[in-house]
Formats: sequence, C-alpha cells, structure tokens
Amino acid sequence: MAFIELSSVQKKYHMGEVTIPALDGVSFGIEEGELCMIVGPSGAGKTTVLNILGGIDGCDEGKVKIDGEMINSFSRRQLSVYRRQNVGFVFQFYNLVPNLTALENVELSASLTKKALSPKRMLDRVGLGERLNNFPAQLSGGEQQRVAIARALAKNPKLLLCDEPTGALDYSTGKQILELLQTTSNETGMTVIIITHNTALTPMANRVITMRNGKVHRITINDRPLPVSRLEW
Repeated sequence: MAFIELSSVQKKYHMGEVTIPALDGVSFGIEEGELCMIVGPSGAGKTTVLNILGGIDGCDEGKVKIDGEMINSFSRRQLSVYRRQNVGFVFQFYNLVPNLTALENVELSASLTKKALSPKRMLDRVGLGERLNNFPAQLSGGEQQRVAIARALAKNPKLLLCDEPTGALDYSTGKQILELLQTTSNETGMTVIIITHNTALTPMANRVITMRNGKVHRITINDRPLPVSRLEW
C-alpha cells in the first residue's frame, strides 16, 4: 500500500450555470519518503490535487487515502486536525505574517502541534540562524521562502506540499530553494510534493506525475534523481 493513494478522483467547480471539470478520474500512488513532482500547464488540475491532499478542498467522487486514512470521508474537525498535525504548506508568495519576526512566524506554526521541532533549529537548518529577529520586509524573497519552509518543517509534518515554491524567485535563489527541498526529503524521509509547470525540474524527483486537462497523462519513476546542482533551465 502506497503512502498516498488517489483512486478515480473527480472534482468539479460550479460558477453560476457553468460547470468546470477540474479533475476527471485522477488515480496515482506516492510512496512514503519520495520527492514527487506534479507537472503540467495551467488548468491541468495540479493545484486542485494539492488542495485535496492538503485537506483544503474535497473531491466529488473517488477515494483519497493518506497513510492508511481515507481523508475524503473526514469531517471538518478531522480535516482541521489533519492539516494542523500532518501537513506542511509552502506557497509561491510566502504568506508570512508581516508584523512578526522570522522566529515568531515559525513559532506560530510550531504552536499548532505537540510534535513540533525547535523553531530556532529549523531556521538555522535553512541558513537563517543569523536572521531570527528580522521582519519579512527586511528579508529578500529567497530568505522569506526559507522562513516559509522552516515554518512548514517546524510542524514536523508527514507531508510537505509545495505550490510553485520557486515561481517568484530568480534562477539562482530558486535553485537554492529546490536544493533545500531535495535535501529535506533525502535526510528526513519526509514525503515532499512539488507542483510546477517547469518540466526541466523533473529529473530531481523520485516520481513525476504529468497532468493534462484534469487527468493523469503519465507517471515516471526516476531510480536515480539528479542533484539540483546538475539541473539547468
């Protein structure tokens, strides 16, 4: 049994009289500890999949099983607990609290779970041990994204979900963030899922799920993922 299993997942959005099919029978599995990339153009359904895995959104039909639990049958309260204790989120635009320091942003996240890791240690791990007391406005985009990753890791989640984590960053900084995510997966055994439209990044992943028009087009397994330092795009 895979750590993550989606079976025939369907999702439609209704906007007035218009129905938009976001996911059309999506099925795939992801093993625990893998770094998985979900790739495809805008509108392929990538973000919808990520939101369902994170317990932010639900599916209309199908099954979503994570670590043996059918999360699509959870109540709102159960989903809240699931998000708080089991999932870390990293977004494209950081979403830091502007009037809190880097340390306070990470402490806020750590306070949500009893199994939290040390906020200071997580910031040190992402290379920001000297910037604990800086506010987001005093940090570069790459540094803010590192705070966001530290914030997610401090929860000690089973699953780290990253939505275009390098989309707002320059090439060099983006590469540093991807190296950090790859190292996190390799060293901690955490399951990391990254969604992106950039297919040039896929050689760094253990598993690549390519989506088109709300469907899984192809699943590729990389037995020997490349270090991010060897990627060019």
